[in-house]
Amino acid sequence: MAVRPTLLLIADIAGYTRFMKMHFMSLIHAQDVVAQLLEAVIDAAAPALKLAKLEGDAAFFYVPGGADGTFAPALVTARAAAIFEAFHARVADLRANTLCPCDGCRQSGELKIKLVGHVGDVAVQQVKHLTELAGVDVIVVHRMLKNDVPLSEYLLMTQPVYDMLEAPLQAAAAPIALDLEGLGNTDAYYVDLAACSAASRVAPAAGVRPWHERLARHAKLTWRSLPYVLGRKKACAGFRNVPEAG
Repeated sequence: MAVRPTLLLIADIAGYTRFMKMHFMSLIHAQDVVAQLLEAVIDAAAPALKLAKLEGDAAFFYVPGGADGTFAPALVTARAAAIFEAFHARVADLRANTLCPCDGCRQSGELKIKLVGHVGDVAVQQVKHLTELAGVDVIVVHRMLKNDVPLSEYLLMTQPVYDMLEAPLQAAAAPIALDLEGLGNTDAYYVDLAACSAASRVAPAAGVRPWHERLARHAKLTWRSLPYVLGRKKACAGFRNVPEAG
């Protein structure tokens, strides 16, 4: 396995509150909502970022550096903006067009997206259709998910990712000291994700779809829920940000 500088980025979906009634149908529909949002995030990240794996309510991306260990200019800013915009466009659509009254569906409009980014030496190994990333820096980026950033939506990054930002975003970023479990203190920066997107100051508008389209969407949701209703799958297993899930 060759070890090379690699940009690691995790998109984490949060916002389901502890007040969500933990009826099994709310959990099942929360699972489906998060899946739809992750699809939007993955589409927005491609092709610049490669999906390593889905981790419950998060997507783990990576991209190896070039032959000289560097990355494309504006890579982080462009992908962060695309992910933010795609996520909120899908949130707006879900908010406007759901027919389901359960908490899992009703709270979909309150969900948020957080990004954590780090650059480090990573070994990338292909095992059939699976990609495995190995190295201490993989642990670092995951430990960054537990932090005290005082924003609901942000890009949290270590120094190498900060150095990749354009000057205006660097000026908007604030320093923060992270105490990573088992790894000690790490200097980092955070910036409001909205600052990455020129379109972010305008709330995404989603039109209400015709009733028959909303009904058809609800019927598909009911069909996708069957494996969970029948007990063949467990809803929200492995999710970090759904109360009492997993």
